[in-house]
Amino acid sequence: MATSLPATLDYTARHGTRTVLVTGASGYVGGRLVTELLAAGFQVRASSRRAESLRRFDWSDDAELVEADLTDAHSVARIMAGVDVVFYLVHSMGGRDEDFEETERQTATIVAAAAEEAGVRQIVYLSGLHPRGRQLDDLSKHMRSRERVAKILLEGKTPTLVYRAATLIGSGSASFEMIRHLTERLPVMVAPRWIKNRIEPLAIRDALYYLVRAADLEEPVNREFDIGCGQDYEFADLIRIYGRHKGLRRRVFAVPLPLPMDTLSGGWIGLVTPVPAGLAVPLAQSMAEDAVTEEHDIAEIIPDPPGGLIDYPTAVTLAVKAERGRGVPTSWDRSWTSVGDAADSLPTDPEWTGESVYEDVRSGESDLPAEKVWEVVEGIGGPNGWYSAPSLWRVRGIVDRLIGGPGLGGRRDPLRLAVGDKVDWWRVVELDRPRRLVLAAEMKIDGRAWLVMEVKDRGEGSTYVQRALYAPTGLLGRLYWWSLLPFHALIFPVMLRTILRTAERDNAAGGSTN
Repeated sequence: MATSLPATLDYTARHGTRTVLVTGASGYVGGRLVTELLAAGFQVRASSRRAESLRRFDWSDDAELVEADLTDAHSVARIMAGVDVVFYLVHSMGGRDEDFEETERQTATIVAAAAEEAGVRQIVYLSGLHPRGRQLDDLSKHMRSRERVAKILLEGKTPTLVYRAATLIGSGSASFEMIRHLTERLPVMVAPRWIKNRIEPLAIRDALYYLVRAADLEEPVNREFDIGCGQDYEFADLIRIYGRHKGLRRRVFAVPLPLPMDTLSGGWIGLVTPVPAGLAVPLAQSMAEDAVTEEHDIAEIIPDPPGGLIDYPTAVTLAVKAERGRGVPTSWDRSWTSVGDAADSLPTDPEWTGESVYEDVRSGESDLPAEKVWEVVEGIGGPNGWYSAPSLWRVRGIVDRLIGGPGLGGRRDPLRLAVGDKVDWWRVVELDRPRRLVLAAEMKIDGRAWLVMEVKDRGEGSTYVQRALYAPTGLLGRLYWWSLLPFHALIFPVMLRTILRTAERDNAAGGSTN
């Protein structure tokens, strides 16, 4: 059995014998939902175009993985066999299909027919939130398509529960990542009039709660329900609140221009943030309307989450905490240690999600065993220095001391380290002798920084990898990193070469001279 991430919800299904099919299981919501359904006790069948793409999830050994093209009726009928509840979590946002509205219409029609034929008791569809009563032609293409899909499913023979939700707030969600990166990168934001529109966000934890409970209803339900946090905000407020949480003051201005600003601003968001334009454009277009719940009838069949719905500031706190809880980078790759629960950021999320992390990576080979190179690594800092441009390190230490930082403060022992030890302006946060040393910076900077030094035995000799990582806060943090790039290009290659040469010299002399 795979070791899955801890579930977010403390819920045990009353109908755990039900088989639940999750389409779109490789997506942001689907990937997290599978964890919750398994934890609740359901039998889960996870679907994707390529079943192999699901094996990257921690739950892949606990769920039945199936492969299906939802535009093919035979393929859909095959995965529907024996299913009690179907979660329909596929949509076109971010796709390249120019005629996606017709594709989504056909897919929904096929799914509805297959569900009827298979005797599925309940379909659950996660749709978008917009003012009721609006003509379809007045909605954005993506919102219009979601509304049509909902209508097809609701008019089918299988009861369908449609959730209408606006912006999902959680580390890794496209909407939250857009808010995060806009706030972090732009001290001032000039935006179209939709920046003043009202939005009622929903924490990913609450979205998962409603979805899981929908699989456990006593009787099937066929209607739409609005779900949100119970409080609406201007979209500009979402940016300001995130900024306050990160200690950043942000100003947002709405500019009324007679241009197709939803499309233009979506392209601009895709340019200044790592959110792909294929996602940014439909997100911006969907903001052309208010997205506020008009009823809370869901409480008649599913009670509010224990402790109540999560408001936006709390959802931001949870999302940022998820990032802070990642720990430090794992060895030999670019991923991070994962802690927390299924609603947190996951290693399977796209690379553009999460806080920005810049890195400088260097590696070199040595004929010496790992233990010999490690002796030099563990002796770094203090009286032994940093093996490159000592005058630059001294200047940086003086500057840090002048602005209130620790400066070059030395170390407790010249040869041995322990977790928690101070090494000049660094602190030892991880030590795996003789393989891995992680130092976290305590200098005064607009962000967080680590120096990761790893030695890997490769049989005949060893490989030394040196990684400097920096997670900036705001524009000043990014400017700080960019301004140091010329110095990094000078310091870090020399540092790597000198560490390897020092190890060779010490070995030739018969032992470490640190």
